[in-house]
Amino acid sequence: MNIEEFRNYCIAKKGVTEDFPFDEKTLVFKVMGKMFALSGLENIPASVNLKCDPEKAIELRETYDGAIIPGFHMSKKHWNTLIIEQLPSNLILQLIDHSYDLVVSKLTKKLKLELATLS
Repeated sequence: MNIEEFRNYCIAKKGVTEDFPFDEKTLVFKVMGKMFALSGLENIPASVNLKCDPEKAIELRETYDGAIIPGFHMSKKHWNTLIIEQLPSNLILQLIDHSYDLVVSKLTKKLKLELATLS
């Protein structure tokens, strides 16, 4: 998977927007205004940060040593950095879904209802 495929998958999810809130090099994806993924577009090799359940985060780091590491410039407990060129595409897609779902689960009831009405 490359960064463009990553972007296309993220932006296709319901309620997702993208922007550059930190600088012109860090692309951030939000669902209903809450961040679930980001990528430094100039990172070589290409990497992305995704939110993750803390126990699952540890397991992934152990299983994919070096390709999944604690979140760069993020809470190390709740975020992982993935070196996307070193991981299978299906795993990355699963982890994007996991991150998105974690954020959606924490949305307010009002935002969840609003998200449900989007097409």
